[in-house]
Parts: sequence; C-alpha cells; structure tokens
Amino acid sequence: MENRPLEYDYSVSKLFIYSALAIGFIGMLVGVVIAWEMAFPAINTIFGDGAIAEYTNFSRLRVLHTDSVIYGFVLSGVFSTWYYVGQRVLKVSMAESKALMFIGYAHFWIYMIAALVLVISLFMGVTQSKEYAEFEWPLDLGITIVWLLFGASIAGLIGMRREKTLYISIWYYIATFLAVAMLHLLNNLAIPTYFASDGIGAWYHSVSMYAGTNDALVQWWFGHNAVAFVLTTPIIAMIYYFLPKESGQAIYSYKLSLLSFWGLMFIYLWAGGHHILFSTVPDWVQTLGSVFSVILILPSWGSAINMLLTMKGEWQQVATNPIIKFMVLGSTFYMFSTLEGPIQAIKSVNAIAHFTDWIIGHVHDGALGWVVFMIMGAVYHMIPRLYGREIYSKKIMATQFWIQTLGIVLYFTSMWIAGITQGMMWRAHDEFGNLAYSFIDTVTVLHPYYIIRAVGGSLYLVGFAMFIYNVVKTMTSGRRVEASELQNRTPMAD
Repeated sequence: MENRPLEYDYSVSKLFIYSALAIGFIGMLVGVVIAWEMAFPAINTIFGDGAIAEYTNFSRLRVLHTDSVIYGFVLSGVFSTWYYVGQRVLKVSMAESKALMFIGYAHFWIYMIAALVLVISLFMGVTQSKEYAEFEWPLDLGITIVWLLFGASIAGLIGMRREKTLYISIWYYIATFLAVAMLHLLNNLAIPTYFASDGIGAWYHSVSMYAGTNDALVQWWFGHNAVAFVLTTPIIAMIYYFLPKESGQAIYSYKLSLLSFWGLMFIYLWAGGHHILFSTVPDWVQTLGSVFSVILILPSWGSAINMLLTMKGEWQQVATNPIIKFMVLGSTFYMFSTLEGPIQAIKSVNAIAHFTDWIIGHVHDGALGWVVFMIMGAVYHMIPRLYGREIYSKKIMATQFWIQTLGIVLYFTSMWIAGITQGMMWRAHDEFGNLAYSFIDTVTVLHPYYIIRAVGGSLYLVGFAMFIYNVVKTMTSGRRVEASELQNRTPMAD
C-alpha cells in the first residue's frame, strides 16, 4: 500500500486569516485616529458637534481600539495558527473528522457574529466598565461558547493525534485555553439586573459579584493575565513552531523551553497586583505583585533567549529572509518589554510611572513589536503553504518591516519621554510644598510627543496596509509553486 503524505485541511485557518487582516486594519486605524485626536482634539469636531461626535470621541473609540486589536486581530491570528500548527505537529487532518470540521466552522462563524455584536454594543456605550472585560453578561456567554469551541478543537485534534509527543507549542496553546477560560469566568461573575432610566429598560445590565477593593483585585488579576495568556503564551507557541520551520534550525534547547513554560505558568498568575500599587489593596498583595513581576524576567527571558539562540550559526538568514527579520526582532522586543514591565512594577518606579504615557509606551512596544510582528511573520510563512503560491513581493515585505520598525521606535520613545516628564512634573513642588505645575502645564509640554506618537502609529498602519496587500496578492496572483519547493530544511519535518 502506497504511503501517501497526509493532506491537511486548512479551510478554517484561512477564514481566521481573513478576519485577522480585516479586523487588524480596522482596529489599528481606530488607534491612529485617537492618537491624532490626542494631539489635536479639534479633529473630533470635523463631523460636527452633534450625535456623530459622540461616537468619534476618544472615550468611545479607545475601547474599540483595544478590544478589536486584542480580541479581534490577535485572537484571529492565534486561531488561524492553531488550526495550521495543530494539524501538522499532531499529524492529523481536520478532514478526518466531520465533528472536528463542524467545530472549526462553528468556532469561526459564532466568533464573527459575536465580534459584530461586540462592536455595536461598544459603539452604543454598553459596558460594565472593566478594563479588557467591558462586555455585559449576554456577550460574556457568547464569548464562553466561542472559547469552548476552541477548547473542543484542541481536545479533538490531540485525541486523534498520530504523534504521541506533544511539541512545546501545543503546551502553550493548551495553557492559553485553560487560563483564559478560568480568567473569563471568574472575572465576569455578575448578577443580571433590570436598570431603568427615563422609562427605558436595559435588560442586559448586571452588577459584579465583587465590590470595591475585591472587584479591583479580581479585575487586575484578570487584566494582567489577559496580557499573559492572550498576548504572550499563544505568541510563544507560534514562534516555537514557525522560527525553526522558517530557518531550518532545531530549537536551541527543548529543556529550556519546558523550564520557561512552567516558570511562566506559575509566576505570571501572581503578578497582577502590580497594577494596583498604592491602593486600598493589602500591602502584602502589592508587594507580592512587585516581587513576582521582577521574578517574571527569568522565564520570559528564558523563552526569548531560546528563540534567539535557535539562530546560532545562521544569523545570515536575518539579512536575507524578511520573515525571520520579523520573528527575530519580535523576540528582541519580547525581551525588551518583559524587562521594562517588571521595572515599572517596582514600587519606587511605579510611583513615577503609573497613570503616565510611559505605561502606554510599554504596552505598545510589546504589542506592536512582539505580538503583531510575530503574527505577521506566521501569516507570511503559512500563506504560501495554504495557497501553493510564492510570496508576491519580498521587496514589499522588507520595506514594510523597516517602515513599521521606525513607527514602533517613534511610538515608544516619544511615550517614554512623555511619561517620565509627566511623572516628574506631577510630583514637582516648590519650597512651600505647593505643586509646581498645573495639569494643563503637563498637557502643553507633552504636545510634541503626542504628535510623534501619532506619526509613529500612522507609519505602522501604512506598513500593515502593505502587509494586507502583499498577502492578498499572494493569495490571488503569486507564482504557483509545488509542495516540494516549500519543504523546510528543519529537523522538525512535517
């Protein structure tokens, strides 16, 4: 009997790539709009001062930006890579099970319906006012269904696997599912109510089961670990697969990958307290958050160093392969961001940094430099294998890389300077103990840096538009290639 290679079914993976491209552009466009609004607030009056302006101001658009980028673009990228990596690493095809195919398609379409409803609800101002968890209870139920379908796809593929060893990427995908499920359910425990105002009833309103300090503590346990298990663990899963596949190099140390995994799982969950320093939360909880945040450098850098050392002896590929450029610089930004965050969690530093634009800079050098770069690198790797076509233009890819890198540098350096300036001005006082500067004084001083931030964000958006164009052209008109031309040199052969 002829031993034919396994034919994988990538139809669900393709659908999530489409949503990543569309939602990613919209979410980043909204971010650029509000960045320019911060620099020039009068922009919000272009469409008039009436009802339209209500929906285009910073407070309404900001939550759309964060949620669409995190839960729209990033999760679409995570899901698309899961349905690609899961099959190839576990040596099983989705098409072998009608139930798995149904789960995959249901996962995508319910996700898209939920995303549409979420956008409409946020535009309407329907929110429970929790950072990264703004959605009211009916939408939380929909999110739960989407997440359970993701978990069912993981369980299904693992249950059917031909490869008995679970590669490290699978560990990180499993951790993503389990941790986010726990975080989502516990943080969103609420009692539905009926809130009436001017005779209009809001049946979707609810009240959190937590109150006061407890509510803040649970919320930032969720908020910090949403960053951990949406913006970190699945992205590490990606790079542990795609960097070796693209470079043809085996992972530097599999043992280090396991050590970093368990270190990350244990330490990250305890670090959320650093978001509520100098609050009514017990001091020991605050100290615990700071200490574990500093310790978090170890497993984070363990993963990042493992990624970079994978390129040992093959650094010339960074110069010749734009996809590896994205991944290597992404790993570098991961190291950078996971050093910066713990520094900001130290109480004496946090006293200056908290509530300032330095925090915004930290979030974005991690998100733009690590998360988005890695997702784009993964998509660039997958597209030729999904469509049997060569990347349309490596020149566009290389140009995009440098434009976006410049955008990131402008963004985070301007926010560093702005944030530290804010912190110092807010604390400054004269010889009589009076504040030396008013709040508007800081706003005036920071104006040039807000312009630089908006320019950096605009450059990044231009680069992302180039990415979309290159991917779409690859899908439709890239040179057709045989599967044999796309075989990787890596020892991790499929």
